[in-house]
Amino acid sequence: MSREFPIGLTPPDWLVRNLRPQRAPLNWPAMARASISMALPLAVGLAAGRPAYGALASMGALSGVISDTADAYRMRLLNIAVPQLFGAVGITLGALFYGHGWVTVAVVTAVALVSGMISTIGAVASVSGLVLLLDAVIGAGLPLPGPWWLAPALTCGGALLVLLLALLAWPLRSGVPERASVATAYRTVADLLAACGDPGRYDEVRYDVTQSLNQSYDLILAHRARHHGRSPELTRLLAQLNAITPVVEAAPAVHLAGQPLAPEVPEAVRNLARAVGTGYTGPIGLALPAPTTETGRAVDHALRHAADVVAVPDVDPRGIDDRLGSPASLSIRTARAARNVTLSANSWRYGLRLALCIGLAQVLVSIIPVPRSYWVALTITFVLKPDFGSVFSRALLRSLGTVAGLVVAAAVLAEVPRGWWDVPTMMILAPLIPAFTPRGYGYQTAAITPVILLLSDILNHQGTGLLLPRLVDSLMGCAIALIAGYLLWPESWHTRVGDRLADAVADTARYVECAFGSAADPAARARMRRRLYRDLSVVRTEFQRALTEPPPTGQRAAAWWPLVVAVERIVDATTAARVRVKHGAEPPSSAEITQVSRQLRELSEGVRQAETLVAVRTDLTGPADSVLEPLRQEVAAARAIASPR
Repeated sequence: MSREFPIGLTPPDWLVRNLRPQRAPLNWPAMARASISMALPLAVGLAAGRPAYGALASMGALSGVISDTADAYRMRLLNIAVPQLFGAVGITLGALFYGHGWVTVAVVTAVALVSGMISTIGAVASVSGLVLLLDAVIGAGLPLPGPWWLAPALTCGGALLVLLLALLAWPLRSGVPERASVATAYRTVADLLAACGDPGRYDEVRYDVTQSLNQSYDLILAHRARHHGRSPELTRLLAQLNAITPVVEAAPAVHLAGQPLAPEVPEAVRNLARAVGTGYTGPIGLALPAPTTETGRAVDHALRHAADVVAVPDVDPRGIDDRLGSPASLSIRTARAARNVTLSANSWRYGLRLALCIGLAQVLVSIIPVPRSYWVALTITFVLKPDFGSVFSRALLRSLGTVAGLVVAAAVLAEVPRGWWDVPTMMILAPLIPAFTPRGYGYQTAAITPVILLLSDILNHQGTGLLLPRLVDSLMGCAIALIAGYLLWPESWHTRVGDRLADAVADTARYVECAFGSAADPAARARMRRRLYRDLSVVRTEFQRALTEPPPTGQRAAAWWPLVVAVERIVDATTAARVRVKHGAEPPSSAEITQVSRQLRELSEGVRQAETLVAVRTDLTGPADSVLEPLRQEVAAARAIASPR
């Protein structure tokens, strides 16, 4: 029989959201790589009579395991190798200035500034900045064995082992992850078609489609840029991605019509997904019911076009347009990133925040004798990563995860004899890191903590004496990050998210004008729609992060959350109207288009300027039989959401 909490003991929603584990399948290959790559260096070090060297190599492997998150082999190469180069620089700088007092404080603080600034470039740069600072702190806080070059060589060697294991199957599986990514996009589109007419399920699946298409386009376009369009396989995959776009555009029209599709329609898309995933290029028979409506004709036409593209073995690259725009060359992107880092206020702001917290931690541990003082700075480095989630949430989860990890570490350090028993112990503990990381930051911390303490004990031989200093240092680091990196920088959720939402609404107004303009380029319209859905996906993610923060931030985010969903529905309604016009409906008048776009721009300005919900007009009128009538209803609903209760 279920038992409910008394009202006074019910945990707040923001705490429940933080502690709820995320669903994710177990990545068995990554778990196997973690087990081998972190245990093997320990075994080699013990066999050579240098267990400390093996522990350093395992620390490098730990960094590689944390970075081993990509499916595509080329992305694994970047995700693992590039951060380790920065890590080698960091540990070298730290070791060179180890024990130099205030000079060490200044050097580590400067590294923190650089680390924070480059972290704003992108995902790989963010991890590289993280590893740069982590290794610099370790080098400055630990007396490392051997000459100055040995520690970076060992850590890079450990990460290289992870990379080699990750790339073992590349010659046999080249291109398989890319095909799997496109096939997954097709399957999510099939789920979207199956959810049409079901309001509760449709919105959730639509978000999954956006995420899947974003990942596939990022992967394919990035690789195609390096191949300069010469790879037939990548060109064909890009054509298949483009071919599913009309199906995605037709889905909102079907959903707004309120009539579910026949089961044969989503099943046809799943058949196409299987053909894409296996690389099949033969004829594909589609058993589709005869369409009787505008939306039915749109879906039928889009599916038959997609089937034709999937069946074609060779695609002319000159006929393929990149729906998100072709990426610039590597040299141009590097120069652009360097310019943005140097001139961006956001880059300097985050760099200064991180440098302030690291500097305070280094000063504090220089004045107050703290055992294993480098753990304080390590904690700050992990917690103060706004691009990884809410700083408040990460501090909370770091504290709770450390406590849970210390329980496991206490049993390991107390019961497992040091020596060769460390190898099977590491083989058991290491796979927990890739298994728990997708569940959330707290679960990742709980998995990493016993591994770190086991390696630290090999270097320092302190046993359970490491437990209390680890807890104290972690709590100190969380406190510094919360005070100096969070509370002293009062950036409200409106500043971080509200402006992005306002930009998305303004872009939606431009999309409405572009969708029904006679001179609009279809490829440009498709790129605009994809970018708009991508931006809304980012806004949704930022709002979900804000919901995990305590009041008043979480309450504000909860109050504005329905508006995020409303804007997504406005984009869907616009796309649906465009599809209906393309397949025979009467186009809207210019006066209708102007009225809707003006109302959207007014809504955008209201969102941008308001700290709280404000009153707005909802006087949208027009012909009841117009294709824009559903869009007007969605705009009116969005503006009503932005009215006070």
